[in-house]
Amino acid sequence: MTSPAPSPATATPPAAPAPDRIRAALGWLHTAHFLTSAPQLEHLPAFDLPEIAFVGRSNAGKSTAINTLTQQTRLAFASKTPGRTQHINLFGLGKQKVDDAVLADLPGYGYAAVPREAKLRWQRVMGNYLITRENLRGVVLMCDPRHGMTELDEILLEVIRPRVEQGLKFLILLTKSDKLTRSDGAKALSIMRLQAGGGEVKLFSALKKQGVDEAAELLWRWAHPEP
Repeated sequence: MTSPAPSPATATPPAAPAPDRIRAALGWLHTAHFLTSAPQLEHLPAFDLPEIAFVGRSNAGKSTAINTLTQQTRLAFASKTPGRTQHINLFGLGKQKVDDAVLADLPGYGYAAVPREAKLRWQRVMGNYLITRENLRGVVLMCDPRHGMTELDEILLEVIRPRVEQGLKFLILLTKSDKLTRSDGAKALSIMRLQAGGGEVKLFSALKKQGVDEAAELLWRWAHPEP
């Protein structure tokens, strides 16, 4: 008699990444260096390298997450006035000074003090980037779990859904998770997994270094897919 498949509640969780793979991923991310900055999509250079975009609402901790993952303090610029930084910034990644991937830091969106015209312009720029950037391989969305998914986050998910269905990788990092209790963190994960639309969700804390190793190893795999 065939044993029934384990229920989701009792299924074996996926194995954690091996320590050597984590070290390799963190070492690779530490090579991040500035390439260029562009105010419009047409000003971005075309690359054949896999590109991973970081997106999120202003004040969601995007710049802090990038700096934490790359183990650098000022790679991504966090403006004292959220919403002020309105350029797409590209960073190269690769050991021995040979780039094999690109990180794209997209402007934070949704900050109330930014004029409506500027908000609409950047929504168009980001939408066009996410739809048309040919070498885009993955998207990392920063979300503060204390506030949940915003309307603009949900719009972004709808924009990239067709590409996710075609193989685009997608990760939601629940930033500032050190501010949550363990039960609140588990609840936030459950809710966000229902909203992720096929993407992965991880708790992330720059302060406590929670989720850093797992996210780094995942980004490494996105940029270096096994044949």
